[in-house]
Formats: sequence, C-alpha cells, structure tokens
Amino acid sequence: MRETSTSNRAIARSEYWRDVIQQQIASGQSVSSFCAERGLTEQSFYSWKKRLSEQAPVSFALVTTDRSDRSPSAALELEFGVGRRLRIPCGVDAATLRTVLTVLREHS
Repeated sequence: MRETSTSNRAIARSEYWRDVIQQQIASGQSVSSFCAERGLTEQSFYSWKKRLSEQAPVSFALVTTDRSDRSPSAALELEFGVGRRLRIPCGVDAATLRTVLTVLREHS
C-alpha cells in the first residue's frame, strides 16, 4: 500500500509541475517574475522543467477507425489489445488525460 501511495504522490507532484510550467508559458511572463509572484524558486522551476522534458514521451497507437465499433460518447478511443480500450470523451480536461497517460506509461 505504501508503494502505491508514494507512486501517487510522485505522479501528483509531476502533474503539479507540468501545470506550473504550462501556466508560465501561457502567462507570457519571464520565469523570474512568474516564480516570484507564486513563491516558487527558479531553481525548482528549472529543475522540474528539465526532469519532465527528459521523461520518455507517451506512445500509443490508434488501432481502429471504424466508428461503428466506437462508443458514441468517445471522441477518441485507444485500443491496447486483449480487449483493453481507453475511451476519451469530448471535453476531457488536459490534466486528467495527462495523469491517465502517465499511469499507463508507468505500468506498461
């Protein structure tokens, strides 16, 4: 149970920093002023930015384009074989999708 808890915290922390980095990019502010406004150190910001950029990208293959076999509420459906599918609905928020893909990558 402890390992799962540690893994969940690591995933949550990675997601937090991914979101912070995206917020800084979207803000148009310099890293220095962005971090100062939020009480973050530039060292932590750059450390996490480097760490996250070094992680292997998520890779997957879309294996079906037959709409008759797809759930009507799913905008995208990924099939992983052996009957395992990931249905991604329209409007899913990016943070949730990143979390799901991170977990899939870690358990593959």
